[in-house]
Amino acid sequence: MIPLWDSHPHKRAPVVTVTLILANLVVFGYEAMLMLQGGGALEAFVTRHALVPSRLIAGWSEQEQWLTLGSHMFLHGSVAHVLGNCWFLWIFGNNVECKLGHVRYLLFYVAGGLGAAALQIAVAPSATVPMIGASGAISAVLGAYFILLPTAWIVTLVPWIVPILPVPAFLFLILWFALQAVNGFGVLLGGTAGASGVAWWAHAGGFLTGVCLTLWAKSNRWVRK
Repeated sequence: MIPLWDSHPHKRAPVVTVTLILANLVVFGYEAMLMLQGGGALEAFVTRHALVPSRLIAGWSEQEQWLTLGSHMFLHGSVAHVLGNCWFLWIFGNNVECKLGHVRYLLFYVAGGLGAAALQIAVAPSATVPMIGASGAISAVLGAYFILLPTAWIVTLVPWIVPILPVPAFLFLILWFALQAVNGFGVLLGGTAGASGVAWWAHAGGFLTGVCLTLWAKSNRWVRK
């Protein structure tokens, strides 16, 4: 399912969401430039700044390895990868930012990405495959949307049913999370969690982090009405 837009208009300018989208696009543009240069420049750049669980654990005392917990969120492997992440961030992020406020939303986004990485590392600590992408942090945004706006409608492209279908946000996000969990357990049971091309557990971990952080924020009255 591909979300096209949601029914809940944001009432404040999503400054942080737009800035994060631009940051992801700028970094990907730099990656594209390195790819055109050739000579292994892109591979060296991604290898250095991607999150590699086994490398992080082995070099836990090295500052450079800890920095990859943040840098990996801005790296992407393809045009479809970066555009898909930016689109999801725009659809769901603008309203979450409106509810949390700019500063809290930015902190929430970073915490969501860290929570996503933590679960992926816990599931596959010996993985040597570089982990890149904003998916984990964006998954946390989806978790926040699930708590804050469950009754909103997500106008969705569902090619195998009907071209465009309005879906309640809670149903869309439950199905999305179920897909991540099913695939996550699939690679785990198959013994390929550390070699999978998709960090399914990072998606699930980000979503769960977003849900927990949002419930905590609501209990502390940090959510705007």
